[in-house]
This record gives sequence, structure tokens and C-alpha cells, in this order.
Amino acid sequence: MTLAAAAAIAAAAAVSVFAAAFALFAVLAPFLTPAGAAAVVAAVTALIVAVAGLIAANRAESKRTRHAPPPEINGFAERIVDIVKDRPILSIGAALAAGVFALRNPTFTAAVAQAFMASRQPPPRR
Repeated sequence: MTLAAAAAIAAAAAVSVFAAAFALFAVLAPFLTPAGAAAVVAAVTALIVAVAGLIAANRAESKRTRHAPPPEINGFAERIVDIVKDRPILSIGAALAAGVFALRNPTFTAAVAQAFMASRQPPPRR
């Protein structure tokens, strides 16, 4: 039900924006050429989008600064988890790059896996 209401509101907003753009074109067309009127409509639309983007960016930045500073990260694993949470797309790209590297260099991959799997022996006592 909520999704249908949101879709109806979005459709109504799209129709009203289109109608406003056409009305602006119809007002400007007698004074300018049709191409000039279309250019003015495009410029007004770009200006509205730019202002809305700046407002959204400002609100997002203000929400980000209100939060408390993140706690200190102690271990390497916690640091990796924090990076994955902050930058998921970058993490996916790094994982894909590591996978491609592992497929192209199987001997290196085997050596790294063997290093991780090997049990750490304590140094001998003297």
C-alpha cells in the first residue's frame, strides 16, 4: 500500500514538472525561437537540479557531522571491517582485483594460503 502511494506521488510529481516545463516553453516561445525557449527551459531545469543537489549534499553533511566520533580501532581485522562498512563499493572492487590476481598467479596464491594455514611453532627454548 505504501509503495503504491509513493509511486502515485512520484508519478504526479513527474507530470507536474513536465507540465511546468511545457508551460515555461509556451510562454517563452513567442519571444524567442523554439530552440532558444528550449535552451532556457533546459537551463532552468539544470539550475533547479543543481540547487536541489546542493541542498541534499548540505543535509547529508550536517547529518554526518552530528554523529559521535568513531571508536578507536585496535586490530587489523577491526580496521578492515570498518573500511568495508565505510566504502563498500571500494571493498568490492578490491576483492575482485584480488580474485583476478589470485587466478592469474596460482603459485603466489598457493604460497600465501600455505603461509596462513601453517601452524605457528613457538621458538625453541634454549
